[in-house]
This record gives sequence, C-alpha cells and structure tokens, in this order.
Amino acid sequence: MSVRLIVRTFSELCITIGALIVLFVVYVLFWTGVKAAGATDGQIDALQREWAQGTVSAPAPAPSASSSSGSPEPGAKPPAAAAYRDGKPFAMLYIPRFGKSWEWPVLENTEVKTLQKGLGHYSGTARAGATGNFAVAGHRRTYGDPFKDFPKLRPGDPVLLTDGTTWFTYRIDKKPYRTVPSDVGVIDPVPRKSGFDGPGRYLTLTTCDPEWGSSHRLIAWAHLDATQPVTDGRPAALHS
Repeated sequence: MSVRLIVRTFSELCITIGALIVLFVVYVLFWTGVKAAGATDGQIDALQREWAQGTVSAPAPAPSASSSSGSPEPGAKPPAAAAYRDGKPFAMLYIPRFGKSWEWPVLENTEVKTLQKGLGHYSGTARAGATGNFAVAGHRRTYGDPFKDFPKLRPGDPVLLTDGTTWFTYRIDKKPYRTVPSDVGVIDPVPRKSGFDGPGRYLTLTTCDPEWGSSHRLIAWAHLDATQPVTDGRPAALHS
C-alpha cells in the first residue's frame, strides 16, 4: 500500500469521524431541544384539556397563617385523592428566577422517557401542597435545558405550582446543595441536610451537576409559603 493511499484513507477516516461528532453535537444541543419543545407543548395541551373538563383531583388543604413555614396544623389530615397517573402530566411549575417565560409541565415518575417531556415527580413523595416532600427532577442540559440556571436559585425565591385548582407558592430556603446520586435522603419527607427540623409541606428540586455531566446532583429545598384558588387569578409572585 502506497503512502499516498494510507494518507488518503486516514484523511477520509478523520473527515468521517469529524462529521459524526458534529452530528452528535447538533443532536445534543439542538435536536433534543426541538423534541422537548414539541413534547412539552403536548403535555401542556393535555393538561389544559383536562383542567377545562374539570377532571382534576382534590387539592391538599392550605396552610393557615400560623403555619406559613410549612408546618401542618396539629391533627390535620390531607383529604384522600386519586394517585397521579404514571407518566402523565398533572401540574405546571413556574420559577420566576429563571425568566418570565419559564414554565414546565410536571409528570408522574422520573424515568428517562418522562424527563424528555418535562419535569418528573418522584413517585412516592408527597402530592402538591401536601404534608411531606413534593420532589421534582429535571434535566440541567438537553431536552430543553429546564434547569440550566439552577445554581442561580437564592433563598426567598418563589417556586410556583398549580394543579388546575390551586396555586401553591413555595419559597427557596438556601442556595443549592451539591451531593452524589446515591444520597436519596434529600427527598425524604423531612429531607436530610435541608435544615428542616420536623414535618412540614416541602418541595425539593433536583438536577445533574456538573452542567454537562451527571457525577453529582444539585438540590434546592423550599417550604410552602401560601396557597390560593386559581379562580383568584395568578399569584403576585408571577408578576413581580
């Protein structure tokens, strides 16, 4: 085999590999976002139809003024409600810190295919607004980059959730906490390392870290600060 043929073959191989790398980057940076946008819009449309038909399950009770920190009233019991449907959307989440147009559907479970359509609720954690820990996972990058700006969260930031009947306003308690994937205590009913010292109405957000990796997790904890029926309009925190 001549040197010229070897050089030409090597050059063609490099070009092929380069083209594959470019296609992969385009897929990761662009095409997953396109797919996520279509899938997310579909989930939002499904939610809007469901809410318009009045098929939303009963919400959890609102905390009183004396329990604004998220602590339940003594002896209070949440009403029985139908379980969230596996893989289906049931709520919308809004985080003003991430921009006025930031809104994502929340679906039941955190499977790979579910997180390609929106945010995922950890099955087995509390219902929206209920006593316990309502825990949600989302991609940091790819599939729409929902939690790209996760490190920007700060104490006091509102995180708003609606299930079609009620608005739940949670407040972030501290800057994001970095841990490892095996640290499942972060989604306990009273999440470990959160600083919460007893039962309450909490929310946990989780995503991958570093930005383009998954060796660690970033965690943000919040407590339920206020509730209001959707008939009263959108909460003030969405207009600030």
